Amino acid sequence: MTITGKLSGKPIHIPEVNSMPMPALAPPGVIVNGLAADGFGPIGSSRGYPDARSYRRKFGLVVPATNTSTEYELWSIIGRNQGPQAVGGVGLHTVGVITPRPILENEADLVDYKDQFLGGLQSAVDTALLAEPEYMIMGMSLEHILKGIDEVRAPMARMEARSGLAWATWHDAIHAALSRYGARRIGLLTPFDKTGNEFASRMFQDLGYDVVATVGFSCANALHIAHIPDWAKERAILELLATEANRIDAVVQCGTNMSLVDVAERVEPLIDVPVLGINATTFWYALRENGFEAPLGRAGRLFREF
Repeated sequence: MTITGKLSGKPIHIPEVNSMPMPALAPPGVIVNGLAADGFGPIGSSRGYPDARSYRRKFGLVVPATNTSTEYELWSIIGRNQGPQAVGGVGLHTVGVITPRPILENEADLVDYKDQFLGGLQSAVDTALLAEPEYMIMGMSLEHILKGIDEVRAPMARMEARSGLAWATWHDAIHAALSRYGARRIGLLTPFDKTGNEFASRMFQDLGYDVVATVGFSCANALHIAHIPDWAKERAILELLATEANRIDAVVQCGTNMSLVDVAERVEPLIDVPVLGINATTFWYALRENGFEAPLGRAGRLFREF
């Protein structure tokens, strides 16, 4: 089946993962006490049954192995918005990219971390494909390890070709979201150091945005990003980014291991500009591309308004 992405306008191939017989049963089929269950019959001889939990869309999600936030945030959005008019029947199937040395204390560490992630990405994608996903989500801030939009797009083009599936990526998602708001002047909130913020700013500049301020928490270990307290994120947004001097159109948060959904819900009414966190925004893009158009609650303005 081929659909048209609601945001990108691109054709999206959705593979047939429920072809009969699904599920296939080994002879003699359903058994009772080791013997064929007389009269029960086969389950999937005349139709294909969908995944019992991911019957509307089966998403593959790729994250660094140190990431403890992205899957949680996406599942929280799903859990808060069940029902046939929302995202009931949507499932996530997550694979970690092995990054055994997640140290980020200096520029050399950043290069090493880039090599770890990109070196393990192909294997992670191959593993994800074993669950037969219908669409993929990249749960990684590539812009802080790759300089410029062309470098960010290159590995994703390779993964799309290898998987044969369409992907929701941060650079596509945030561009679509900012365009909906007509935002040009943005403030970046990240867990990165000076170099990581410079790389991230470069990507947004390449996409045509004016990065007027950046705040980075300079996490020295990728695992520790998840431990930045919410109060510190809120204070950074209110005191350092969304100021009268900066006059930003949107707060943009990078770093998938830095949870922001709940922070955005609390802060957005106070500053009157959207707070676009990477996890929620990328998931918004994935859902909208796949035809899930219902407004969703407790996930930020973006899900309610577009």
